[in-house]
Amino acid sequence: MSNAQKKFIKKKKLEKIVIIAIQVLISISFLFLWEYLSSHKIINSFIFSSPTKIIKTIYSLYSTNNIFQHLLTTIKEILISFGIGFILSMIISLIFYNFNIIYRILDPYITMLNSLPKVAIGPLILIWFGANPKSIIIMALLINLIVSTITIYTGFINTDKNLLLLFKSFKANKFKTFKYLILPNSYTSIISSLKINLSMSFIGVIMGEFLVSKEGIGYLIIYGTQVFNLDLVLAGVVILVLLSYIFYKPISLLEKYILKKN
Repeated sequence: MSNAQKKFIKKKKLEKIVIIAIQVLISISFLFLWEYLSSHKIINSFIFSSPTKIIKTIYSLYSTNNIFQHLLTTIKEILISFGIGFILSMIISLIFYNFNIIYRILDPYITMLNSLPKVAIGPLILIWFGANPKSIIIMALLINLIVSTITIYTGFINTDKNLLLLFKSFKANKFKTFKYLILPNSYTSIISSLKINLSMSFIGVIMGEFLVSKEGIGYLIIYGTQVFNLDLVLAGVVILVLLSYIFYKPISLLEKYILKKN
């Protein structure tokens, strides 16, 4: 390894450390400022709460074992809707890619359904499927499926046309063309769809829990709003932020691994 390469690697490592340090500093500064403003009555601590109050609320939920019930319910619903949504979006994208006429027929209906606010049909889902986790998962699927499908399908159709002609000239069949060209070329789109799918699953599950659930983080937030316990509301939000980070981290690591490998 040359001295120039060593300097470049050292520069990149230093840059990464600086970025992380600044991110930590911003977070700590925000929490410190929030706590200071709340404790000195500069802002209304009843409305805006404070970091210490949120920590105490989370600890109270932990000490009474309520947190685990709500946390596991939300995690289960997110994982189910995320998994089903991704599998279905891959299957539908494959169908659209191989039978483009189907996509062209359904395109206006997909656009209309995607632009429809899903919360508007929440009461219908509640009536059709009942006040149970099934309704929450269906709500999440309605939100994540279309966007995830379009993202993957776009990756498939954006495969380099010259490479497709090259594979065709070597008489590669559809399976080999998909396996060795289209799929590797679409890794970035698939990773993007995983990120979108996960965020949409979070939104769908929480919206569903607002409407029908009697447990889960979404239920805690809506219950806290109803009884004006804003410490509980913000505690639920903080838990969701931490949960989303934990869920996103494996996808981020997978993305880095694939980019490094390719």
